[in-house]
Amino acid sequence: MAGDGVEDLLRREAPQVLGALVRRYGHFDTAEDAVQEALLAAATRWPADGVPDSPRGWLITVASRRLTDLLRAEQARRAREDTVVRWTLPEDWLTPPADAGTPDSDDTLVLLFMCCHPALSPASQIALTLRAVGGLTTAEIARAFLVPEATMARRVSRAKQRVRDSRVPFGPPSAADRDGRLGAVLHVLYLVFTEGYAAPSGPSPDRAGLSAEAIRLTRMVHRLLPGDGEVAGLLALMLLTEARRPARTGPDGALIPMAEQNRDLWDAGLVAEGVSLVTGALSRRRPGPYQLQAAIAAVHDEAPSAAETDWPQITALYELLLRISDNPVVRLNHAVAVAMARGPRAGLDLLAPLEADERISGDHRLPAVRAHLLEMNGDRAAARAAYLEAARRATGFPQRRHLHTRAARLTDD
Repeated sequence: MAGDGVEDLLRREAPQVLGALVRRYGHFDTAEDAVQEALLAAATRWPADGVPDSPRGWLITVASRRLTDLLRAEQARRAREDTVVRWTLPEDWLTPPADAGTPDSDDTLVLLFMCCHPALSPASQIALTLRAVGGLTTAEIARAFLVPEATMARRVSRAKQRVRDSRVPFGPPSAADRDGRLGAVLHVLYLVFTEGYAAPSGPSPDRAGLSAEAIRLTRMVHRLLPGDGEVAGLLALMLLTEARRPARTGPDGALIPMAEQNRDLWDAGLVAEGVSLVTGALSRRRPGPYQLQAAIAAVHDEAPSAAETDWPQITALYELLLRISDNPVVRLNHAVAVAMARGPRAGLDLLAPLEADERISGDHRLPAVRAHLLEMNGDRAAARAAYLEAARRATGFPQRRHLHTRAARLTDD
């Protein structure tokens, strides 16, 4: 198997292996270290020796052995410090779980709920889960939260420490606890999908594997809780967004704005499934943020063309969303909808308050939207300057390339 194939396989198996070890042995933080060493061993050996018949079983066995070493070292250290060790290892310590290599074994969803530990703040729950389940780097998580990387690194470190210090068992939640953790779980899945669909760093504008994993996990949560409107809304939002993936980049990898996409390339099956899900969820008359975002996506996806988009309806949906989830990204998107429905000047007026909001004032999306609205308003020079400012702030090559292209179109002859 080629190196890229091994890397993709390891990304898929990592949360499964970690979930199996934590479910079996506990000690989340130490188990994570052991899994990382097993992944490194696999990345080194598999390209040369070949992938074993049971990759997951191989990884669990190697990680279990390393976990044994780590915990024995910790036990010895505590003994030297006269600390009473109150845990014992099972007799079958080195034997991987019987279901370790079976395709139907899936500990990822269990791990997802486990990471939303009651000892952690919601923000720390999300950060830890993105590391353990989503495989995101600290920098990627920081960007998703609109905070500096150093801040997020401290948050992840503190989260692991709190888990270690907590007396609450680190295991699958009871039905009552599950409901309390669901909000954090859905937020995690949303961020993992977003990182996969519109990755802001690196040479590629998307990471389809992350988006597919987020959809897979959300389907699992939906099967677990079929009557929850927000779970259905989140799944609908993902499907309606994923449906546009085939049209969002050109043959050369350049980003294509939604208004310029070939809608014949959109996945009609995903659109139909997403519309059905959000329609059913909204019929319960208890709309939440994910349901409203999915409704907005459905209006976009059902429009025969960009010109026929029902922008007044989208504006009204954003105004409902602002009542229950007022954040700078929603306000930015609301400004775009207002501009499309009522004219660019109306949208530009809504951008001014966002300049003082530290959560988004330094983000490339703010000058990018301003540039688009200035271009709509006929102010080519100001629009070009704003596009270039957005390009300077963007962290990913596809975004910078797109913004430079938009600026170049406005260069005076």
